Amino acid sequence: MKTDSIFYRLFQEVPSIFFELIGNPPETANSYQFSSVEIKQTAFRIDGVFLPTQATNNPIYFVEVQFQADADIYLRLVSEAFLYLRQNKPQHTWRGVIIYASRSVDIGDIQDCHEFITSQRVTRIYLDELGDVASLPIGIATIKLIIEDEDTAITTARDLITRTQQAVNLQLPQQLLLALIETILVYKFPQMSREEIEAMFGLNELKQTRVYQEAREEGKQEAKLVAVPRLLTLGLTVEQIAQALDLDVAQVQQIAQQTPVNE
Repeated sequence: MKTDSIFYRLFQEVPSIFFELIGNPPETANSYQFSSVEIKQTAFRIDGVFLPTQATNNPIYFVEVQFQADADIYLRLVSEAFLYLRQNKPQHTWRGVIIYASRSVDIGDIQDCHEFITSQRVTRIYLDELGDVASLPIGIATIKLIIEDEDTAITTARDLITRTQQAVNLQLPQQLLLALIETILVYKFPQMSREEIEAMFGLNELKQTRVYQEAREEGKQEAKLVAVPRLLTLGLTVEQIAQALDLDVAQVQQIAQQTPVNE
């Protein structure tokens, strides 16, 4: 499951969830525009940037989603932030936010970035430490659904869908939240058929949404790529695998080069 894609959509479509996550009022999102930013003449791309849209003292937020161990994450975040500041010279100050699946993934070397953390210039959020999903605000609970394992995700998703449908005075658009929950489910269960997902979660309108179609296609593509090493070990040629899985030969060759050969 590509978590970057999910978080990008989530923050783009419901930016108030991000500000809830960092402890700010959800309405703070009204003063920001979210986007992914590529820094010119470098190989850097910041996962997400919340830029103030009004002449306020609100800071710029640089957001990194980190679900895999990366010893250079802090150096990279600070480098990206300062390169952006140098190139764009904004009038606003900045903050960094790193969203981890769990504390165990946080292996970043903070030796040269310690001051940014102690001053809270850079904030770390561990999704598995946010608390029980049932006790969290619906927006934050939706984020935590991303890290639920398959054994608990089904029950959690059902409860979250029910909460969303029954919520009174819901601050976030109900249909938008349901669409986000649906998107997460499709990414988490790419091996399930459309009919199985609809039956399990009661998502009768899911198949009509653009989000569903895009997520299903991406999920299918990932499932195909995962199958390539297994087919290689069975002795199939690159051309045979490409034809069977409807992939480009170049894609299969790239995976083949990365797959250890059993002697």
